[in-house]
Amino acid sequence: MAAITDTVSQRDTRSAYTAPDRAVGGERRAYQARHVLAITRIAIGWVFLWAFLDKTFGLGFATERADAWVNGGSPTSGYLNFATEGKTFHDFFASVASPAADWLFMIGLLGIGLALILGIGMWIAAISGSVMLVLMWAAGLPLENNPFMDDHIIYALVLVALAIYGAGRTWGLGRTWEALPIVHKLPILK
Repeated sequence: MAAITDTVSQRDTRSAYTAPDRAVGGERRAYQARHVLAITRIAIGWVFLWAFLDKTFGLGFATERADAWVNGGSPTSGYLNFATEGKTFHDFFASVASPAADWLFMIGLLGIGLALILGIGMWIAAISGSVMLVLMWAAGLPLENNPFMDDHIIYALVLVALAIYGAGRTWGLGRTWEALPIVHKLPILK
């Protein structure tokens, strides 16, 4: 009888130590993952917001001051007309270069950037950001360094992952945003 009790006691002791350790390890990994996803969300948000700021004000990184949107420059026509030259869909992209395309592009950059940084409207940001990125990817076809994969596709996949995992809830306003009545009625706004 003592042997059975000792065996049960040892088994209970082992399981008592391993179960909480697994739970703590799992909680720690989940905590770390939430924070890495939050940093990724903010970083990608900054990429979009920075593109908006540089193209709007010509901060001298990708856009010179003379070519800034506020100075009458077009944030899309140079790329759509000249960077796509010799590319598969050049005719299509050159045909959409217009003030309307400028406005849509700039509103998209601003909206996606702010949504990601603030952690609100993650699904709308993920969908619209992915559409924008896939269009930019298509404008570059054929790609120079890989038959089909580039950073635009990777960013689009990451945006969807951020929305799936609710990355706006950590270091963002996602929880508050998701509690709004309109967001309850229209879950796409999450």
